[in-house]
Amino acid sequence: MPNNPKALPQKLKNALLKTETSWSSQPSPDHEKKINFLGKLSPQIRVMTGLENLYTNPLPELKGKRLGLLANPASVTSDFIHASDIIEAIYPGQLKVLFSPQHGFHAEKQDNMIESDHCIDSKHQIPIFSLYSDTRVPKREMFDRIDILLIDLQDVGTRVYTFIYTISYCIEAAGKYNKKVIILDRPNPVSGKIIEGNILKKNLISFVGRFPIPMRHGFTVGEIASFFNHLPNAFEFFSSTFDPADNTFEGSSNGSKSHNDKDGVDFRSDLKPTCDLDIIPMKGWKRDMLFTDTGLPWIAPSPNLPTPASALVYPGQVIWEGTNISEGRGTTQPFELFGAPFIETEKLIEAVQPFIKGAILRPVAFEPTSGKWQKNVCRGFQIHVTSPEEYKAYFTSLLILQQIIRLYPDDFKWKQPPYEYEYNKLPIDLILGDTELRRKIEQTANDNMKGIDSIERSWKTELDNFHTISRNFYLYA
Repeated sequence: MPNNPKALPQKLKNALLKTETSWSSQPSPDHEKKINFLGKLSPQIRVMTGLENLYTNPLPELKGKRLGLLANPASVTSDFIHASDIIEAIYPGQLKVLFSPQHGFHAEKQDNMIESDHCIDSKHQIPIFSLYSDTRVPKREMFDRIDILLIDLQDVGTRVYTFIYTISYCIEAAGKYNKKVIILDRPNPVSGKIIEGNILKKNLISFVGRFPIPMRHGFTVGEIASFFNHLPNAFEFFSSTFDPADNTFEGSSNGSKSHNDKDGVDFRSDLKPTCDLDIIPMKGWKRDMLFTDTGLPWIAPSPNLPTPASALVYPGQVIWEGTNISEGRGTTQPFELFGAPFIETEKLIEAVQPFIKGAILRPVAFEPTSGKWQKNVCRGFQIHVTSPEEYKAYFTSLLILQQIIRLYPDDFKWKQPPYEYEYNKLPIDLILGDTELRRKIEQTANDNMKGIDSIERSWKTELDNFHTISRNFYLYA
């Protein structure tokens, strides 16, 4: 039982008591009869997720274990069957606890710092512990209910998307409490081939950035979990002297080179993992795939990423959360749309469109029903990505930001704290991950493309170093 049972609602305590005594040690011999989706898959589907891989190849070592699941509505098969139902079918009676990330188990919470309560899952009658509540770190009494935590979350390949940090906290808790973690891998919807942006500075660690990674990181969920697991002290590791001439780190105990050029630096043998972590990989996924290439159905991982198109622009468009520019919340096309009442679309498009590759800005007007500028008509743009290979989401939005500052110095404002439980630092600094980057954007506002070009060049070396390290964790070609 939990160390402090009085802290839990009675209904939740009753469910915890139930899970203590009701689990079966035998797997279901006929789980395919209970849930059979494989014969229904569309021929357009090219990728099998980790969840589907587990279903077709159940792990015998999970038999008799008490299982937990971190999931949300996007944790489904290609036939829309939820991970909790799949696990219950394969291992009946063994699923003891559910965990939810930001926005809730049912993704019903809209915005930042709107917490979800712990509750009972009405279908399986087991607890749902919210990891975006009074705590973002799993507590001992939560992990006391399980032997193994399965994680099935759809990430969006962006540093500030909080699901990956919920996973990182789970990895750390699993190491602390001697539990095993299994990641059911899913695609990076914005490609695993393109990485972009500056590396997070250590003084800006927050729930939208805990590790030194760029805005668009290129990892799948399983890969970034492995990165976190092997590099709990990543900031210190990255501070090791990197010599690109011979592809070695002076900070590595054996100074080893990669076994081949494409694999980057071979250093993992020097590192002690935080927890016992396994990854059930996808089948058929390739690094250059966008989500639309997978044939998989898109289920919004959070309320304001309703389409693959919104996810594709998110690594750049998320910066508007740190400003008084609407990022399209309260519309049907969040993050694809952005604007404010004071923007003059003709002036802005003339300033930025010639320098944007792979996307076209289409002037629009919209009236948010919630969020910034609620019930006010905003003028702005919809981003239409015409060439994903050329489109640089982060660079594009930074360029637009720079020119909005130049054109509307009296109207444009930085959003003030709080933001994701940080009450002193500017939200834009947390989002960008570097206070100096904000200052450079302000200082180069009159330089147009020249200023943004110099900013992009300034992070090239650290981005190359990150890529050299990150390739060690790639599971797919």
